[in-house]
Amino acid sequence: MRWSGRFEGYHAAALRKDLVSGLIVGIIAIPLGMAFAIAAGVKPEYGIYTTIVAGIIISLCGGSKFQIGGPTGAFIPILFAIVMQYGYEDLLLAGFMAGMILVLMGIFKLGALIRYIPRPVTIGFTSGIAVIIFSGQIANFLGLSGIAKHENFVPNMKEILLHLGTVNLYSVLTAAICLAVLLLAPKWMPKVPASLLGILISTVIAAVCFPGHVATIGSSFGAIPSALPQFHLPDMTWDRIEALLRPAFIIAMLGSIESLLSAVVADGMTGSRHNSNRELIGQGIANMITPLFGGIPATGAIARTATNIRSGAVSPFSGVVHGIVVLLVLVLFAPYASEIPLASMAPILMLVAWNMSERHEFAHVLRTRTSDSLVLALTFALTVFTDLTTAVEVGLLLAVILFVKRMSQNLDVSKMLPDPLARHGKVKAYMVSDGHDCPQISIYTVDGPLFFGAAHLFEESLMAGMEAGPRILLLRMGKVPFMDTTGEYNLARLVSRFERSGGRVLLSGTRPQPMKLLEKTGLAARIGATHLFRHTGEAIDYALTQLDAGRCVGCSHFAFRECGKLSQGGGMAVIERSHELK
Repeated sequence: MRWSGRFEGYHAAALRKDLVSGLIVGIIAIPLGMAFAIAAGVKPEYGIYTTIVAGIIISLCGGSKFQIGGPTGAFIPILFAIVMQYGYEDLLLAGFMAGMILVLMGIFKLGALIRYIPRPVTIGFTSGIAVIIFSGQIANFLGLSGIAKHENFVPNMKEILLHLGTVNLYSVLTAAICLAVLLLAPKWMPKVPASLLGILISTVIAAVCFPGHVATIGSSFGAIPSALPQFHLPDMTWDRIEALLRPAFIIAMLGSIESLLSAVVADGMTGSRHNSNRELIGQGIANMITPLFGGIPATGAIARTATNIRSGAVSPFSGVVHGIVVLLVLVLFAPYASEIPLASMAPILMLVAWNMSERHEFAHVLRTRTSDSLVLALTFALTVFTDLTTAVEVGLLLAVILFVKRMSQNLDVSKMLPDPLARHGKVKAYMVSDGHDCPQISIYTVDGPLFFGAAHLFEESLMAGMEAGPRILLLRMGKVPFMDTTGEYNLARLVSRFERSGGRVLLSGTRPQPMKLLEKTGLAARIGATHLFRHTGEAIDYALTQLDAGRCVGCSHFAFRECGKLSQGGGMAVIERSHELK
């Protein structure tokens, strides 16, 4: 996507639309940025810094015209785990390293690979993240005190149960007011950002009616500075880099998945097309620069991107405006943000979790009761009860194993004989029976990919039919779309066994990819060019010339048209066919 193409035909009316949409999205992003940062275990201003720096860079350097970047809910579990285990400074370094990984993914054009992550895996970990976010806000909603934060779901739930006696009714009332506004505002005032309205109303009520009775951002984290922090390079040592490589990779993978999903949503809403590799590079640059200003990892935000489009955005400039709006609010109104109750932030995150849970898709996949249901359930459970890294790794591994199993079941190896009544005398499986099967020529149709998951089935199916000791084995390969080196190895073993017993292997209709592999490995030369045929009819004609005439005398199978003459001792003269069998 060229820069000129992103702003082609730009005019004053488009600028006005970008200004309006950027203002709206910027206002929405402020409470979300703070809320995501708090949930990730860091100070709220770090979420604001991320919204400003990453939001502007992603819009300028990314591959989607409408993408809005910033902190998102999907990152909360992994960021919180890093903060708990390593600390905030190492989180910055992990984010920087994740940015480098994203840039490399874009440079090596790996954007398309993200599409191959199975849908049950993404639904599973997304729903699991939603559960973690929702449950993580229960303590703030209820105003519980003395809560110790833990890295895992179960200990956190135990903490809540142990401290239920510390419920703060003022916090519950504040959270309930904010939640009511969040639910009712879209119906009554659809043009006003519900999250901002909910925070304003609940904060004012808490400050006027029961001041000092609920925990606020200021009382919990200190006053929010009214400026960006100074430029600061993370302290890089080899030991820290090595320790953070795995978390950085997970941040990069999760960020790439969410940003590209968001870009796809934007394409569907606008009819545009994003550049996936450029998007990864833009996300990577943003995540390399944002930590230098104290920001946490960022990615494309689906809800904010959709809002940007619905608000009339025309170009990436709306994303730049959104970042500038947040910066102005930070400079002008930071002291007031410190008075926001934590109980007002909880319903916002709970609603985010509810919206991102994909509950309908989750239920739909479970109802299918297929292997996808197992992948979904396992990924979800591991996300909630262990960690996101384990969930994604195990989910992908299980999905691959089940896919290989399903593909191996698609391979079919069937014994065939010509049907004289069929058009062109095509070979059919139903022609083979105990009393109608040539003892010297075995014809098999191989149907399906011949790869590592199915190669053993291919070999076993053929060897089971070799007890009669046929002289010729004809393999019809026209329905084998793909062959890997394992499949080639098993075919080579079959050829070796057959040749040792004095037989010959013929191939017909071999498709381009398998043939190229056979040529590269030398198996095609070993079989011999004279034993490779384009059509089955040609192969059968050749096979009939290789029969042992003595074994044909008195044979009552009559598998081929020529068998009548051969059975009566009529010699090996082959009747020329006027058509080809396919």
